Parts: sequence; C-alpha cells; structure tokens
Amino acid sequence: MKNDAYLVLSDGTFYRGVPFGFNGEAFGEVVFNTSMTGYQEILTDPSYSGQIVVPTYPLIGNYGINSYNHESKEIRVSGFVVRQHCEEPSHADSNQTVSEFMASQEIPGLCEVDTRAITKRIRRNGVMLGAIAVGISPQEALNKIQSLQSYDEVDYVQKVSSPKTYHWEHPVKDVTAKDKELRILVSDFGLKYNILRILRTMGCDVEVFPSNSSSQELLDRNPDGILLSPGPGDPELLEYAVQTTKGLLGRVPLMGICLGNQVLARAVGAKTYKLKFGHRGGNHPVKDLLTNRIHITSQNHGYSIDKDTLPDSVQITHISMNDDTVEGIRHKTLPAMSIQYHSEASPGPTDNRYIFSRFLEMIRER
Repeated sequence: MKNDAYLVLSDGTFYRGVPFGFNGEAFGEVVFNTSMTGYQEILTDPSYSGQIVVPTYPLIGNYGINSYNHESKEIRVSGFVVRQHCEEPSHADSNQTVSEFMASQEIPGLCEVDTRAITKRIRRNGVMLGAIAVGISPQEALNKIQSLQSYDEVDYVQKVSSPKTYHWEHPVKDVTAKDKELRILVSDFGLKYNILRILRTMGCDVEVFPSNSSSQELLDRNPDGILLSPGPGDPELLEYAVQTTKGLLGRVPLMGICLGNQVLARAVGAKTYKLKFGHRGGNHPVKDLLTNRIHITSQNHGYSIDKDTLPDSVQITHISMNDDTVEGIRHKTLPAMSIQYHSEASPGPTDNRYIFSRFLEMIRER
C-alpha cells in the first residue's frame, strides 16, 4: 500500500490518484469549485478552512504561484484534489509550482483523479467528509473519517480569525477617495485580503478586529462603518458574532459579505440552512433587484438565508439566477446591507465592486 493514494468519501466511495504537494494525509469536507482560474486565491481563502477542494477545471497550476495573490497569510484548504497539475508553469511572476507551494506548508494533494466523477457524486448526494489517504487502505481511511466531528459541529472562524486588532497599512495605488478618509472596521471571520485592499484604494482607514470582539469594544473605536467579513463554517455556531451585530444595528452603518451576510440575517431574526452542495466558483449569475442588472459573481459558501424567515423590516436585494436563493439583503430603516457573493473577487470583470461604493454612500448619507 506504500505508493497507493486515494480520495476516500464518507459514503465509502474512493478514487485512486497520484500524490503531489505534501506526502501525507488530510481530512475535511469535500467540496468542488467551478472556477477556471484563481487556484492561488482558492488555496489561501480562509473560507475553505476544514475542506478538501476539488476544482472542476481539469488543469491547475499552469501560471504558477506568485508573491502577491494570496488572500491570507497561508494556505487554508485541508487538501487539494485535481485532474492534472502543471509541473512547468509559464508566467513572468511565477516563483513556485502549486506542488512546491503546497509542500512548503505541508498541504497534501492528489492528481490524476477523475474529478468529474467526484463532482457528479457530490451534486447527487451532497457534500460529505472525506480523506486524502496515502499509504493506507481506503477502509483504514474510512474508519478515521467516521471518528471525526461533523464539519457543521466545528467553529472554524475561531481557527482563522486574528487574535488581535490591527491596521491594514499596505500601500495602494490610485486612491479614489471623494472626501475625508472614512474609518472602517472589518471583522475577521476569515477575511480575504482583497477586501482590505479595495477599501484602502477607496480612501478608507482600515482596521481589522477579532471575531469575538464585543459591540461596545467596536463602538469605542468610533468607526464610520463596520464590514462583516466572509469566513468558514456554519453561521448557527456564531452566536457571539450575532449578538455583537445586534448591538451594532442602528448605531453604525453595517455591510456583510458571505458569512457576514448570514450573520446579519440572523441578527435581524432570520434563520439559515445548509445547501446540498453549496455555491463555489466564479461563474454564478446574480440579479440585483434594485437595478434589474445581472452580474456574474464569484461565490464560496455552503449555507444560505431562509427567505421565509426574514422579517418585514428587511428587503431582499439580490437573488441567485441558478436556484433563486437569497444573495443580498438590506434593512428598510436602519443602515445595514449585505450580499452573499464575493464583491471583492474578480471573476473576469470587477463590476461587483459597486457594492463597496453603495456601502460608502450609505455611510456618507448617515
């Protein structure tokens, strides 16, 4: 068994592959992503904490890894399973292969795997726990999987959130501030660096706070607005963040993204639920009900807002054109809004950044 490697799913299905990256075991919820590019951002996105990611695009690594497209300080996925990885990338800024990048941080991967078959199984049966098993039998891996906690029982936000407050002081080009610098606090539920980059580009003074901060601690910093960030895991485990958000509603303008959208929804009294296989990829059409425009968006979430539980005080602003799930809300009387997709991502164009402008306009009106 020494040279054998498998992706093993909790339903007993297994797929043979070839190890790359770090030669070891990995466990996590197995999910697929339909993006054609952006594997470096996927690997370093904290929202993938606790998950083994399977890209549906067959070739990964052809433009290598560079020093500036990280979305956090380290790789966050538990494992990476691909059809084919490129050992000789071609890009002027590339300084590592995907395999070298993963090996440097001890992240296991599998290649030469039938990722299409895996994707079809997840679509049919839903996401489930799995393992990258190297040097052990599928049955041994399955026994280990069955002893693990369910993904829904682990608060992954606490695993990725910064333990302390810090300023984002990285230099940016082409600052487009219209007036005085706005002081924006950003929750670290598992934020992506590009949120901070965009806010700085728009002329904001940006400070990041830990996920377990209290509402009074944040209000004491006298912010102009607060952004609730994306992050991993089940929003039902984040009662501390929901209580903080309740304490901020009506006292400071709020904007939520992805997990932040779900936290805001729960703070106004709505419920959330788990999707069968989630939305993960850079090609999801979303309709903005305020303008009737359709946007192609980047998404990465496994949970959604239950629209039937939203109070009358909250308006749905965006919907998914794929399955009609809620993709955005705003409060009718309080300065609070949120979206489910990633406005900081660029699945080709950057037109979804208008949400940041809408947030800053709400702050200035306030």
